[in-house]
Amino acid sequence: MASMSARPFQRLMTYGRKYRAVAWLAALCSLLNNVFDLAPPALIGVAIDIVVDQQNSLLAQWGIVELRSQFIVLSILTFLVWILESAFQYAYELLWRNLSQAMEHDLRIDAYDHVQGLELAYFEERSTGQLMSMLNDDINQLERFLDRGANQLIQMSSTVVIIGTVFFVLAPSLAWMAVVPMPLIVGGAIAFQKFLAPRYADVREKAGLINARLINNLTGIATIKSFTAEDYELAQLSRESHAYRTSNKQAIVYSSAFIPLIRVIILVGFTGILFYGGLATAAGSIEAGTYTVLVFLTQRLLWPLTRLGETLDQYQRAMASTQRVMNLLDTPIAIRPGNTPLPTVQVSGDVVFDNVSFGYHERQPILNALSLKIPAGKTTAIVGSTGSGKSTLVKLLLRFYEVNAGQITLDGLDLQSLDLRDLRKAIGLVSQDVFLFHGTVAENIAYGTFDATLNEIKRAAEIAEAHSFIQGLPQGYDTIVGERGQKLSGGQRQRLAIARALLKNPPILILDEATSAVDNETEAAIQKSLEKITKERTVIAIAHRLSTVRNAHCIYVMEQGQLVESGTHEQLLAKDKIYAGLWKVQTGEKTESFFD
Repeated sequence: MASMSARPFQRLMTYGRKYRAVAWLAALCSLLNNVFDLAPPALIGVAIDIVVDQQNSLLAQWGIVELRSQFIVLSILTFLVWILESAFQYAYELLWRNLSQAMEHDLRIDAYDHVQGLELAYFEERSTGQLMSMLNDDINQLERFLDRGANQLIQMSSTVVIIGTVFFVLAPSLAWMAVVPMPLIVGGAIAFQKFLAPRYADVREKAGLINARLINNLTGIATIKSFTAEDYELAQLSRESHAYRTSNKQAIVYSSAFIPLIRVIILVGFTGILFYGGLATAAGSIEAGTYTVLVFLTQRLLWPLTRLGETLDQYQRAMASTQRVMNLLDTPIAIRPGNTPLPTVQVSGDVVFDNVSFGYHERQPILNALSLKIPAGKTTAIVGSTGSGKSTLVKLLLRFYEVNAGQITLDGLDLQSLDLRDLRKAIGLVSQDVFLFHGTVAENIAYGTFDATLNEIKRAAEIAEAHSFIQGLPQGYDTIVGERGQKLSGGQRQRLAIARALLKNPPILILDEATSAVDNETEAAIQKSLEKITKERTVIAIAHRLSTVRNAHCIYVMEQGQLVESGTHEQLLAKDKIYAGLWKVQTGEKTESFFD
């Protein structure tokens, strides 16, 4: 258990090594602030010494004999101590807070950058809410500790060293009364930390589950409403929230008991100094000023340790969060970019799948020794029933996944040898599942081609048959589309996606059910536009609606991860097999019933 809690801290220190100079400076300011913060009890002791001993006081022994002069010097010292204490407090708060903000920023950016490099399988096996919890809540938890907790640990540690030294110098016979409680307090705090570690890890896990539930429900609010599932989802959230509350409650029960127990131990030490120190002062073995300093310092030594539980509480929460974030950073990136550059202007678009086999994680293989050729500058269509592996080909071509066996080449070069960014820049994808970002119409069309001019954006929209409906929107191209484009219809979203791909102007264009959500009239207009833009460009068209691919140079028919037919539309009709049967169903020459 100890190694589990130590490792996140070590990882955090390693990660933040570029901030070591700032951290050391912040720690020094914390230390100096604490030194001057501990000075007032000593100044009070000096004041009592002046009043009681006057000409024999400590300052008189330093050559300042006159009583008035002694108080003037004491006043100046008091003023300087308070000014320096305030100055160093300002400095350490500024440094620690800026350090926490800088590390929070870097950690969030690095974690997000790492997440972007992970393969799609990682996201398909995890909830978005859990990832959001790590990228946001956990990193914020770490920031809260660095903002306050680090300074508190430094000041408590330095307090023990400074005051402990003063005790042994001024009153060695009484020092043990102040020192004895400290091992009990520190030992109890360490045991407390180890005891709470797994409980706070569970708290962070439960927080992630709530986050996942909320994101999932807010994203699917239309479905919840349409199925009148509000009460069901409220009950599910209540269950998740109750589990989080129960987990947190257990941690709170133990952490709340820590401070009262510590106060009892502190009371023993403080009472001992008060009693035996008073007797020693009355007997003349200790000066009155020294006794006053010891009483005040005992409180300053032991009482701040009551905050140790709170500080360790923050620390343990932060380390639980750090562990989750570091585990995320440790997740290996399965898809590694190649080193061969692939300038877009040099891509002709000749794609070959050579004996490719692939299966999703822990599932049956989707593709089995599949081989096919997609010639450059031609339109190749891939059709087949749902689950036959059509869209999987697209994911493998974009290297969202790696093939299990075989090879895919582009212009004779193995995809795995190519620079990954160059490969994806050469491919434009229009998917059936259109994703639009919360922003303007123009921003969504220009996504990926961020330097595009408004005229270029409008031209792409015109080709995609989107310009006319965009002009009818309240603010035209400046209209906000809403999260995931929810303010637009399915057909409008799909036309914006087509415009976005056209603006990219890639040598390879993939249309994955690109016209599935548009009406027949719009589809006909888009098809007319696509005929223009597909000339001298490699086009891969995946479709269920065969009318959209009848003019393709070659049509591949897939079933269960295998090619079963290939040829032009006319050739496949002449074969009168699977493709011809699908065509007859879709044209009404042959009817099928859901109940057959």
